[in-house]
Amino acid sequence: MNASIQRAPWLPIWAGLCASLVGIGLARFAYTPLVPALIEAHWFASTAVVYLGAANLAGYLIGALVGRPLAARGSAPGVLRLMMVLVSLAFLACAWPVSLGWFFAWRLLSGVAGGVIMVLAASAILPHVSASRRGLASGAIFLGIGLGIAGAASLVPWLLGLGLRQTWLGLGALSLLLSLSSWAGWPAEQGQHPAPDVPAAAAGSRAIRLLFGQYALMATALVAPMMFLVDYVSRGLGAGTHAGAVIWGLYGLGAIVGPVLYGLLADHLGARAGIRLVLLAQLLALGVLLASRDLRLLGGAALLIGSFPPGIVPLALARVHQLVDGHHQQNATWSRATVSFASFQALAGYAYSALFSASGGNYWLLFGMAAGAVLLALLADLLLKGDQAMSLLANSSAK
Repeated sequence: MNASIQRAPWLPIWAGLCASLVGIGLARFAYTPLVPALIEAHWFASTAVVYLGAANLAGYLIGALVGRPLAARGSAPGVLRLMMVLVSLAFLACAWPVSLGWFFAWRLLSGVAGGVIMVLAASAILPHVSASRRGLASGAIFLGIGLGIAGAASLVPWLLGLGLRQTWLGLGALSLLLSLSSWAGWPAEQGQHPAPDVPAAAAGSRAIRLLFGQYALMATALVAPMMFLVDYVSRGLGAGTHAGAVIWGLYGLGAIVGPVLYGLLADHLGARAGIRLVLLAQLLALGVLLASRDLRLLGGAALLIGSFPPGIVPLALARVHQLVDGHHQQNATWSRATVSFASFQALAGYAYSALFSASGGNYWLLFGMAAGAVLLALLADLLLKGDQAMSLLANSSAK
């Protein structure tokens, strides 16, 4: 084990947290509160601003696909450092609206960096963590996503008081500072490059396919409240922008709690039981969105729903480690899971936007579809459980 890790075991966790905070938390979620300012400052038309937001999701999918090949050509720590610097440069470059193409390219690159970080960060750190603490460790690593969601609701409005260009520069400076503070925290690789991808073991392949499907359905489910919850409270219920901001603050608080809480669930209940429990909780929260107009109940639902996007990552990663043996094969499986998640997240974003427009702003249709995706993920898990029970019964009868 690396000597630096023995002296300071928190350093790799700090590096992973900074990477998820910079590459996903800030690069993706700090853009949302910037949208009105970009339109009001006439940097771009409103339709172009939405288009630029989608560039990050497209880049995230590309990053999930190229992360492992990039690490194979060099080293995972080196690639991760480069991606954090790339996000920082993208923030700085966006301080000047040279053209739509310029802005799109940098937003796309920031998304690529986020996808690479999602694929590589945990796999660079978790082999150095004891198996009994990996759920907690991965939760701490992906806490950065939650901090980014919460920070977007507080830091960006404060920076906007200084000016739009100063906001981009401030985000770039913060990202560079976090990159430098985590530079020495990445553990050295153990002298091996990623092995070529091979098929998963036959015994676990069905469970792995189920996980990919569940993870895709989770991505589909989380997009609707992420995109429309604040607008639903502010305009749909007529509660106003202040109520919408409070709801988003509760969503952000849930996003901070989620990764560590879900990581602990993976350690203490097991990944599969944890996923089942979380899906049930999400189904309940989405049911509240569909059935209630009480802002107190909606605030509790927002807190629970906010824990889901960053929190499900350590649970899914723990399930991969449970189903797949071998560090390299685990990395390959996690990379595929991330691609599945990224693909359906991007598709869901466009699909929900189109449905919202076509339905004349029907929020309940969107939240109902999200609840349906969660229900499908639960049913798929129960179906596999039933198949396994039937298989055991058949084996016993044969004997």
